[in-house]
Amino acid sequence: MRFMFVGDSMTIGRAGDYTWRYRMWQHLNATFGGPYKIVGPRCEVYDTFVDAPTSHEYAEPGFPDHARRHLAGWGEGWQHMVPLIGPAARAGKADVLLVSLGLIDLGFYTDAPQTAANVRRFVEEARAGRPGIRMVWLPVIPNVRAESDAPFATEVTRFNELLAKAAADLSTDASPILLGARPSSYEIHHDTYDGTHPNASGEHRIAGEFASVLHQAWGIGAPYRPDRDP
Repeated sequence: MRFMFVGDSMTIGRAGDYTWRYRMWQHLNATFGGPYKIVGPRCEVYDTFVDAPTSHEYAEPGFPDHARRHLAGWGEGWQHMVPLIGPAARAGKADVLLVSLGLIDLGFYTDAPQTAANVRRFVEEARAGRPGIRMVWLPVIPNVRAESDAPFATEVTRFNELLAKAAADLSTDASPILLGARPSSYEIHHDTYDGTHPNASGEHRIAGEFASVLHQAWGIGAPYRPDRDP
């Protein structure tokens, strides 16, 4: 089984992060009962000093190159991934997409309906690349901006409703789509380092939500144990 992580800055991570992708890799190693592979066209983390995704300095140097693969980008959202996902899924022969996108879209690029339209385009392109692909989506976790910007908070809520509708409308037996929940007990003043990007506890919570959906819906892996890593 081939997994691809798709996301924005919360998924690519910055130099010095473990990333929730690392946490998920650790979880799959411990619980997946068969061969698997992590695929994607990229492997870097974001270097804030040069303002580019050029670093390979993960917090865990033992995180192997083959497990660092992803399709995530700092400042990239659903609209950026639409033209990339089909070729990436096809090249990587991806079976399951674990997708966390939307916050950057709503913050800088598109409103809730426009972002939801890009979600639907993303699904079309992903299936064009891999017709039987499965997907797990996370809803947008409001960041610190939502505490002081009521219109932005409203757009996040509106988008999450549209995301749930898209999952229900577009899921098929051949290519199912599952929508996770906001990670259990995720609190931006405890689980992020800046009100947006996950710290170690936030990484565990995000990975844990993906792991729970995979296990409960498809019998993949097992319940998540956050005590495996630092």
